[in-house]
Amino acid sequence: MHLHLERDDDPLTLKFVAEKDAESERLLMTPEFEADRTAIKDMIEREDRLIATTRRGNWLFDFRRSADHPLGRWYRLPADLAPLPDAPWEPIFDLDAFCAAENRLWLWRGALTCPWEPTRVLLCLSDGGSDPMRLVEFDCEAKSIVEGGFDTPAVRCHATWLSRDEIAYFGSIDRESSTRSGWPRVGRRLKRGQAPADAPVLYAAADSDIYGACSIFDPALAGLANEGTARPIRIFTAGHEIGRASHFIEDRDGSLRRIDLPEDIDFRFNHSHLAWLAKTDERIPAGSLALQPLPREPGGGETARILFSPAERQSISQFLLMREWCVFVVSDNMRPRLFLLDLTTPDADIREIALPADVQTVSVQPLYSDLHLGDDTLQIYGSGFLQPPSCFRLELSNRREALELRHVASSPTYFDSEGMTSLLLEATSEDGTKVPYHIALPKDWTKGELPVLMYGYGGFDVSLGPHYSGVIGRWLEQGGAYVMAYIRGGGEFGPNWHRAAKGRGRHRAFADFAAVARDLVIRGYTKPSRIAANGGSNGGLLTGVMATRYPQDFGAIWCQVPVLDMTRFHVFPAGKAWIDEYGDPEDPADRAYLLGYSPLHNVKPASEVAYPPIYIESSSNDDRVHPSHARRFAAQLTALGHHPLFHEFASGGHGGDGASMQLATRTALGYSFLRETIMKSGSS
Repeated sequence: MHLHLERDDDPLTLKFVAEKDAESERLLMTPEFEADRTAIKDMIEREDRLIATTRRGNWLFDFRRSADHPLGRWYRLPADLAPLPDAPWEPIFDLDAFCAAENRLWLWRGALTCPWEPTRVLLCLSDGGSDPMRLVEFDCEAKSIVEGGFDTPAVRCHATWLSRDEIAYFGSIDRESSTRSGWPRVGRRLKRGQAPADAPVLYAAADSDIYGACSIFDPALAGLANEGTARPIRIFTAGHEIGRASHFIEDRDGSLRRIDLPEDIDFRFNHSHLAWLAKTDERIPAGSLALQPLPREPGGGETARILFSPAERQSISQFLLMREWCVFVVSDNMRPRLFLLDLTTPDADIREIALPADVQTVSVQPLYSDLHLGDDTLQIYGSGFLQPPSCFRLELSNRREALELRHVASSPTYFDSEGMTSLLLEATSEDGTKVPYHIALPKDWTKGELPVLMYGYGGFDVSLGPHYSGVIGRWLEQGGAYVMAYIRGGGEFGPNWHRAAKGRGRHRAFADFAAVARDLVIRGYTKPSRIAANGGSNGGLLTGVMATRYPQDFGAIWCQVPVLDMTRFHVFPAGKAWIDEYGDPEDPADRAYLLGYSPLHNVKPASEVAYPPIYIESSSNDDRVHPSHARRFAAQLTALGHHPLFHEFASGGHGGDGASMQLATRTALGYSFLRETIMKSGSS
């Protein structure tokens, strides 16, 4: 079924993409689109935004785009100054100039700090927004790339510093170094100036695994133990599936010992403890967070203390181990709560830290970029659909002060939210399950005629939550509503919420999303012709199913970087990692179930069914979900008499990244599609 569209360089593929791109641009690049694009570009390039900084040595760091530097620059600021927009930030790395000099498009993915020399880093640069990444050594004091320093090929990779002069490099440099899904499995002890293929192997996961990894903590380097008496802690990980892994600690003789933990967990460690979040009931109730001493020596099981067990509609949304504290955030019916535990006091009480009343979402991160460095200063970021983000600090290392949030800075407003409201509601799915969703309402709207942009994901244990967005705010200002649906398959209410829609339970996620759309109609907000379904990746699969299985419930479908052929997703390397989530197309029973909802295989002729308008977007260099999913779906719809819009962007990868103009163009095209469909008058 249009299999030639899997070949990126096939002349028919190139012709198809060019013609479809021209059509979508002709129909969507309206004067309103131009106004949206300009406004969105200006938002991306605002220099008065809230700065989420990190500290290395005596400097604070921030990366940001601007009108003059649309790819962005990396800045530093003396650490004794407040990280505000008008502070004397000094640019130290110009990504636009770097790309111009190399005549290549590289996109920023952060920096890996060398704990032995914290202003020495590995810059992480994505190849055009795709998954392959290049690591380039950079000196933040000299403000320059290190001559003769680390500079790895652009492949799927990750790394950990082993010393000032070595890194544990996991890179998919060849098939032997990669797992079946194309992610790195072999870690090498790479010296500066050495080719990865020549570096000795440090660790190797199995070929049947998804990935291999290494994490290191040196208590002596961190000042938490006497040098010479405490050896570095090295933990190696074999990722068997997404979310399922085994962890091994290195003993004194260099051998690896499996840590006695379930495989289905999320895992963190520091020099003294490990914390893990259970995803099954194997040892403790699913969704519970446990803490126990790190098993440095063989023998003897360590008793785990359960820090949190979820009640209904509760889950752990984030947890981390700092040097002397365990920090975790609980989502309590989609409201955040922040908890702390002092690791230096045996059987210490868990403390809850009061959060501002208007905060809908909270995330936490240490101020210092590496656990070896500095202290336990914690940064807390809170926001909501209508609440601009604010940054607060907790000085956890200062035990003389009361534990309370200290406000650092707040974002400027990106839109006028006066008169707008945000509500948490519930729909009832077809099996009786209550499915929560948030709706953000514009200031003025007409009952039964409200244009609604409805977003969902519903897979891979990914949690959604309210967030502040100038783009969504612009949509609200123009009279639209925004809905975020917390459907099964996601992690919003713990592991069982995810597991309910795995494999042959995937239909539950689809039914949940449709139930939310119908609930909006029942409550009198809108009608089907005014509702647009939107999602990307696994959410693109969701929207594809909404088009083919529930066309009567929607007035438009905005389908981004989608998975749409459920019989061939595994023929591309990255797709092999999704078999645990979706099922195995090579298994007859799984294949029959997958065919039952696979959007590509369930397109009906226009003579039998009228689909809502559909806009499908992808990236030519998306190496996670191959763009042929989007191409073939658009081709099949067209062949059967429908008229989808399709646009394939030349770069951006799976995340749709790029310079500020490219980001703005991509987003504005989608909103132009919404304006031409659900914003215009229509009837059910």
